[in-house]
Amino acid sequence: MTVIIDDLSQFEDLVGKHLGFSEYRLIDQESVNLFADATGDHQWIHVDPEKSASGPFGGTIAHGYMTLSLIPALIGEIFLVQNLTFGVNYGCNKVRFPSPVHVGSKLRLGIAVTEVTPIEGGAQVVLDATLETEGSSKPSCVAQVVYRYYN
Repeated sequence: MTVIIDDLSQFEDLVGKHLGFSEYRLIDQESVNLFADATGDHQWIHVDPEKSASGPFGGTIAHGYMTLSLIPALIGEIFLVQNLTFGVNYGCNKVRFPSPVHVGSKLRLGIAVTEVTPIEGGAQVVLDATLETEGSSKPSCVAQVVYRYYN
């Protein structure tokens, strides 16, 4: 169930709470190749299934930054901020990639609200984001992301 936030003051009531999970998203080779093209990172562990089959991961894996980039794409399945002028991704405080994301696996995002700080015209919201690979005991990406929302 998606959490609807109609007013920035609602974020304050959510500090310390886990808001839920997105649906799982399949990570396919075509998406990895498109990310490689967009970033210029064509390392064989990402784009060469034949060579990577005998590599350290037993197949191709998604780029760490591709995994991180899914946060904005999946966050709308967990919560929506409405009735505001706009919001921006302000950056990350921390990012780690504890385990690889194998092509063909599925990822989902979990979000918890960590901190809310008033800023001129709005609020800065810090979120703990965890991307989990289905069936894995370790997360694939843990990040503390910062958004700014403006009235």
